[in-house]
Amino acid sequence: MTPQARSRLATAASCVLLMSGISGCVTVSTGGVLPNKPNLSQAARINTQLGSKYAQESLYNIAEKKLKLAISEEADYAPAYSALAYVYTETGKPDQAEQQYQHALKLAPNDPDIQNNFGVFLCGQGKSAEAQRYFHLAVSNPDYSTPEAAWTNAGICPGTSQQDAQSDFLRALQNNPKFPAALKQMAIISFGRKQYLQARAFEQRYRAVATPGPDFLLLSAHTERALGHEAKAMDYEMQLVQQYPDSPQANQLGSQQSR
Repeated sequence: MTPQARSRLATAASCVLLMSGISGCVTVSTGGVLPNKPNLSQAARINTQLGSKYAQESLYNIAEKKLKLAISEEADYAPAYSALAYVYTETGKPDQAEQQYQHALKLAPNDPDIQNNFGVFLCGQGKSAEAQRYFHLAVSNPDYSTPEAAWTNAGICPGTSQQDAQSDFLRALQNNPKFPAALKQMAIISFGRKQYLQARAFEQRYRAVATPGPDFLLLSAHTERALGHEAKAMDYEMQLVQQYPDSPQANQLGSQQSR
């Protein structure tokens, strides 16, 4: 039984950090204590970071309010529109999401993070060719700090041939040999090609940098069984059942064992 062929698109969100604190709101002068003039640009960045954090926690209503506040504070701050687009994507409003991405790119046409995130969105909408254009724009930018994410997204995007996908994943690993999403995809490709030793090598590299999920543990079990290591395969299956007892993979495994 082959494992799931593709994992969720990797993202390179640039606005996931939460500010640890906000500077004080008063200063002392010879005339006494006076309020600072509001720094709307700083406030927009803080609210964008907060909105992004809430979005990652699936608190989309709060996220939307924070991001709209950021836009009201600085109408030309592109990351706020990109983050709001993500919220609209996750809440089933693709038309509004695309509108926000387009506006973000109008404000910052050469921002590789926004290009990558828009590419992820386009892949999800079945616009693979257009998505690839944005992924390649992102990786062509020498200032892009995480090109491995865009290369991995390019390989995962539906419509990509396996050969092109492998090339994309290897490019990702050239940029960052420890990038988990690319390592996982190379393990999947290697298993599918019956290159089981190579699959195991990628699986080992993945486990060194990430916590395996149920699909990965099942892949590891299949790999070890293909290599003739039944005991190791059963060990991975036991980990799967113990760590993710309610997962579809664990249920699938239970159904097979009960036959």
